[in-house]
Amino acid sequence: MLQSPYQSVQVSAVPSQRTPVRDDEAGPWHAEAVCRRDEAGLFFAPSKEPTAARLSREEAAKQVCARCPVMVDCREHALMMPEPYGVWGGLTAAERRVVLARRRRRDVELAKARPIAAAG
Repeated sequence: MLQSPYQSVQVSAVPSQRTPVRDDEAGPWHAEAVCRRDEAGLFFAPSKEPTAARLSREEAAKQVCARCPVMVDCREHALMMPEPYGVWGGLTAAERRVVLARRRRRDVELAKARPIAAAG
């Protein structure tokens, strides 16, 4: 069991569930990821994890991400794939869905603005 430093909730360690990524697919960032070392169990929810434990585990995972030298690359990978589970680049799956929705809205707005700017 891993003890979260953020709450007195214990979370079960789970084996790494990160999708194996070949170096030629991921680029050099993948080898530098802090989560590849010893804390991979923080990044994915065990089955039937209670909400308090999930929130504590996700916060601990985000703290690992915050000190990772390739956090932005990891985040962009997760957004582009898209990775449906886990904490990647400091964002949960739900947070990544919000980012993707915002990007889609921005792209639609930009596409609408282009014809107006070209006519002017």
